[in-house]
Amino acid sequence: MRSFKRWLDRSLAAQAVLIFLLGVGASALFRRGDHPVFWVVQAAFYAAITIGFVAVQRRRASRAAGTDPRGLVELGRRIRRREVPSEPGERESMRRLVDDQLGVLERKGRWLPYWLGFMGLIAAALLALGVATGSLVFPVVFAVCVIGFCCWIVWMRRLTLDRYHYMRTALREEHARVS
Repeated sequence: MRSFKRWLDRSLAAQAVLIFLLGVGASALFRRGDHPVFWVVQAAFYAAITIGFVAVQRRRASRAAGTDPRGLVELGRRIRRREVPSEPGERESMRRLVDDQLGVLERKGRWLPYWLGFMGLIAAALLALGVATGSLVFPVVFAVCVIGFCCWIVWMRRLTLDRYHYMRTALREEHARVS
């Protein structure tokens, strides 16, 4: 499982294949009446858009860190495992990456309450629509899923911020110790 995760982490092609397969499965599940070719075309379209966004984000982050995309993946793995690099050049790349990602999270954090409120409004509107029509099963399931998704987003954001703050502190302490 660890090698599969590493393969997914490093390879955009592996991510594209996974997104494509999930897209075909979701299309087949939710659009049973459509032709299977439509499922494949729709999944390929969504996979291409998603991989485009991921590639742009990786390119931007690798430029900010001053490393190539493979080095960026390795830095991300070290951040998740809370490993401070021993080489000065790698430490500098990690410092730039951590500073950039913390800045991005802080800028996007301003919009988080609005996004969460919008998701709550969608869930509340669907619940009101369900009450009006007399069918509450789907709206309640949808509302529970939205609440779970929003809690997961907040939890992952908090976890990511904790990792970046820890790494920033560890890099400063390492810099002070080496200097």
